Amino acid sequence: MRLNGKSALITGSARGIGRAFAEAYVREGATVAIGDINFEAAEKTASEIGGNAYAVKLDVTDLASIEAAVKAVETRAGGLDILINNAALFDLAPIVEISKASYDRLFSVNVAGTLFMLQAAARSMIAAGRGGKIINMASQAGRRGEALVAVYCASKAAVISLT
Repeated sequence: MRLNGKSALITGSARGIGRAFAEAYVREGATVAIGDINFEAAEKTASEIGGNAYAVKLDVTDLASIEAAVKAVETRAGGLDILINNAALFDLAPIVEISKASYDRLFSVNVAGTLFMLQAAARSMIAAGRGGKIINMASQAGRRGEALVAVYCASKAAVISLT
């Protein structure tokens, strides 16, 4: 129980890698906010994980939603100790077919969402005076381009640069 007494907010954690993080953190004793744009899926995941997992509605493209999620963790868990910036999207398309809408959507979630989540978490941690950890999920794809996911690769390169 290495994380007893710690609280974590994990973005995009209703499924996939984010859910796996949540399961592991709860197993290690943390109180975990399952942050996801799909609140019903977050509630289901929190219920299935059990323990100290709970759902938080979170749209990382919306500053008010980000602030509300961090406040919810502060209120429920007494502060925020760990943020895992996991929410991300990717689209499969040849580079000559990537639309502006797709580009904007990916950079809004993958880059701006990461930046503004880490800002909100860092402000909370600094105000509490107890430090904390911020983990930004990147990808090897951010270190090299790959066919059909050029915008995803570029967005993950930006995340690496923010970290």
